[in-house]
Amino acid sequence: MRVLVVDDDVQIIRAMRINLRARGHEVDTAEGGADALRLVTRNRPDLVLLDLGLPDMEGLEVIRRLRGWTQVPIIVLSARHSAGEKVRCLDSGADDYVTKPFGMDELLARMRAAERRSASEEAAPEVVTSAFTVDLGAKRVLIGDEEVRLTPTEWHILEILAQCPGDLVSQRRLLQEVWGPAYQSETNYLRVYMAQLRRKLEPDPARPQFLITEAGRGYRFQTDT
Repeated sequence: MRVLVVDDDVQIIRAMRINLRARGHEVDTAEGGADALRLVTRNRPDLVLLDLGLPDMEGLEVIRRLRGWTQVPIIVLSARHSAGEKVRCLDSGADDYVTKPFGMDELLARMRAAERRSASEEAAPEVVTSAFTVDLGAKRVLIGDEEVRLTPTEWHILEILAQCPGDLVSQRRLLQEVWGPAYQSETNYLRVYMAQLRRKLEPDPARPQFLITEAGRGYRFQTDT
């Protein structure tokens, strides 16, 4: 299967990559939550192995955001042993919780069990509104049966927002992920591109229903209520 390993410890990533590849699995790796979200969208892994203590966001937040649009199996690998932590992860949508250190044979057995529980191949993740559909798997937007032509930058902004529908995404995060750390104060970039997206997607761009501005804070992708 194709496995995404998410951990900020480079030694653990290296060990997991070697062990999993030796057993015939394809392996992608991410050292932070934002990278993990992008890789799930882009590479469609069959399973995610997720550490909780990531540098940019908590593993619980990664689980919650993924569960907004995909049912990919998630196994938490964590040094946190408390029962409360395990319950929170499982309630948030994780499929299993393995405490570090662990044996590779045990992990592989749990991976096989998670794969079996994922009974059928998951459909391409989509976020649907009454006006348009964002197909995260195919990286396209449809109004009815017609594809909307977006620039790469427009798509990148929309993709980030659509991955966590209903949640506020800060201006800082959008600027950093789309343009890079040097552009974190260039909020005018976001205003321009959000206006372009609204013209292409909103039924009434002057009164947006789906691409919502939270003044001074960020933007929210609002699905139909």
